[in-house]
Amino acid sequence: MKYLPLVVKNLLRKKTRTLLTVLSIAVALFLYGLLVTIHGAFYQGVEMAGADRLVVRNRTSLIMPLPISYKERMLQIDGVAEVAHATWFGGVYQDERNFFVQFAIEPEPYLRMYPEFVISKVQLAEFMRDRESCLAGRKLVERFGWKVGDRIPIKGTIWPGVWEFNLRAIYDGKRPEDDTTQFMFRYDYLDERRQFGQGTVGWYMVKVKNPDDSGKICRAIDTRFANSPYETVTEPEKVFMTGFVKQMGNIELLILSIGAVVLFTLLLVTGNTMAMAVRERIGEIGVLKTVGFSDRAVLVLVLGESMTIAGIGGIIGIGLAKLFTLGGDPTHGFLPVFYFPPAKIVWGLILATAVGLASGLVPAVGAMRLKIVDALRRV
Repeated sequence: MKYLPLVVKNLLRKKTRTLLTVLSIAVALFLYGLLVTIHGAFYQGVEMAGADRLVVRNRTSLIMPLPISYKERMLQIDGVAEVAHATWFGGVYQDERNFFVQFAIEPEPYLRMYPEFVISKVQLAEFMRDRESCLAGRKLVERFGWKVGDRIPIKGTIWPGVWEFNLRAIYDGKRPEDDTTQFMFRYDYLDERRQFGQGTVGWYMVKVKNPDDSGKICRAIDTRFANSPYETVTEPEKVFMTGFVKQMGNIELLILSIGAVVLFTLLLVTGNTMAMAVRERIGEIGVLKTVGFSDRAVLVLVLGESMTIAGIGGIIGIGLAKLFTLGGDPTHGFLPVFYFPPAKIVWGLILATAVGLASGLVPAVGAMRLKIVDALRRV
């Protein structure tokens, strides 16, 4: 701490350059925060997937249905604890740009499979009572300004017509990372009103008693429905979500690649600026050594300057990134989980510290080894 006043004076010597260097690091760390958040948004479903949940879909394609009669047959398989189904709806609310996930569910077993969805008992009872009820996540409700009791019209795309729902319940997530942008309604309402597809569902969720038996149960389910008109593919929820993410892999790769190149370039520019600032003061370093500063003290001074700049820039950049992510998904539906977790914030600050250390280490070691005669020769 005794060298802090000297470090501060050196940093304020050229205020414009110091400010620009700090801003460069701030931009780099802000970009880091966005890249981490985007990456997390793509893989959040994978990370949150339950180890005891399986997904059963049509072998031909996810968009092809399965008979509702499969549920009872799956429940007969040893090791299966519970089975629930869901069906994609894909309607439009007000405008086609207002995209959000909508599907019909079998309420009781489906919600039991997802204990991370928190719903008040009163609202859940209302949801179960009303045949035209719907359940929406907290972020989705806040996005459109809905409240419990609202009548929500959605224009069907797969099943034409205007479908009206009563918002009876709002769910929250137990964890900040949980997706609270979904819209769910009762399957029986869908099945009685749609023009075609009665008696079929989109996919099944299967809860197993022992996650270690998942592989065996997957094979048992697919074997049971082999050579039928509706053959199945069964896989753990994590595997299913990973495959879903890979379908958008090119988009993620493009975003992360461009961001990583910009981030690396900013860090190189910042490191070079810090090195130049040290080289300009070689004569002063010689004077410091002449008046009694040790080689170690010179090393600490130079590293202190670079790490102070990096630390300030890192805190600003990480702070701005966190504030930006608090505003929610900027794409309005493409990245439903847009969260900058504390662990990644800590890693960002470590990265800023590492940048300060790396950019200042070479010039600092050079200054430490510099002989007084050689330094004063440049005065």
